[in-house]
Amino acid sequence: MKVIAPAKNDQIQKSDNKQSDTLGLFNSTQLIIKEAVQKLGYNDDVYELLKEPLRTITVRIPVRMDNGSIKIFTGYRSQHNDAVGPTKGGVRFHPEVNESEVKALSIWMTLKCGIANLPYGGGKGGINCDPRNLSFRELERLSRGYVRAISQIVGPTKDIPAPDVYTNSQIMAWMMDEYSRLREFDSPGFITGKPLVLGGSHGREAATARGVTICIEEAVKKKDIELQGARIIIQGFGNAGSFLAKFMHDAGAKVIGISDAHGALYDSEGLDIDYLLDRRDSFGTVTNLFTDVITNQELLEKECDILVPAAISNQITAQNAHHIKASILVEAANGPTTLEATKILHERGVLLVPDVLASAGGVTVSYFEWVQNNQGYYWPEEEVAEKLRKVMVDSFKAIYKTSQAHQVDMRLAAYMVGIRKTAEASRLRGWV
Repeated sequence: MKVIAPAKNDQIQKSDNKQSDTLGLFNSTQLIIKEAVQKLGYNDDVYELLKEPLRTITVRIPVRMDNGSIKIFTGYRSQHNDAVGPTKGGVRFHPEVNESEVKALSIWMTLKCGIANLPYGGGKGGINCDPRNLSFRELERLSRGYVRAISQIVGPTKDIPAPDVYTNSQIMAWMMDEYSRLREFDSPGFITGKPLVLGGSHGREAATARGVTICIEEAVKKKDIELQGARIIIQGFGNAGSFLAKFMHDAGAKVIGISDAHGALYDSEGLDIDYLLDRRDSFGTVTNLFTDVITNQELLEKECDILVPAAISNQITAQNAHHIKASILVEAANGPTTLEATKILHERGVLLVPDVLASAGGVTVSYFEWVQNNQGYYWPEEEVAEKLRKVMVDSFKAIYKTSQAHQVDMRLAAYMVGIRKTAEASRLRGWV
């Protein structure tokens, strides 16, 4: 008889901690939405509608592995609110994806779309898997299986997926092809983040980092800091973090710290960013090539002008917020700072640019791609960059103005700006 070994205690503990963290993110998101709705003068019916996604689906995806066996994967798709228009949001492939996380992220996508004034509600999807352990063909079968599983609730006028953690333009291409096969017509507008030759947009791959860069440029003006020579630490060296490091380096800022899942590199005189970019692998890993590595937490507490958490959630908490030495904190990751830490940083005078604003560049250029697909007319990269800059600058100014007018931190101000459009659309439709 085959005996299945029980999970190790530390594996169980890690899983429990992740579930607790994502549930905490979801609950804290609801708390800020409630406060934002009250600040805007809406009644409790609006909060009751917006505190949960309108629909969330869990799917089981059978995939034939290269060795001939069948493995079942669990996937999710959450659609927060479609009062404004079709929902929009990424699909992540990660071993710790769960329903609470996907639901919270779909709400944040509604906020991002509202902040950027896009005609979308928020959506999000994911598959619980580790793509690093899958072959190229297994990854393709999984991607196509996910589309087949959710095909009835997605589409160019329903819900438009995009890349997210551990997904890329190749995966988007497979998903678009599978959807086009199911619908029996070419459907480039079904998904964004595609390769250019399949209807992708110029500037999409670097869009999130470009948006963060624009927010940094606006933030330093408020703090009277010169970007040229400013010391910046970036936690995370994946898609957003690596592009951001390059943009900051090219702008004359001094990138003194970067990190990945294995640790962090720090040099007060500035790191050789071009060298690190050349050595990183496709998952953003580079610190394993070095011996003088510090921890991620040590990196966060180093003295700098600008700190950018661009990795995972719950990195800055009530325990370490007092030790943050940056004047400006710009969130490129989703939920890297807890509510308690946000309050501490605000009281200390740190200018915190929240994730729903700072990382809105990705969904904004995804919107540009969708528009180009619908028109069949494609823009040069300069036009995409110019349009993105206007959206991000206008969004930053609106949120900063709201924070000053209501004497609230930038996170609450962002939620107030972001939720207003969906609340109004829901009210006018007669939903509340």
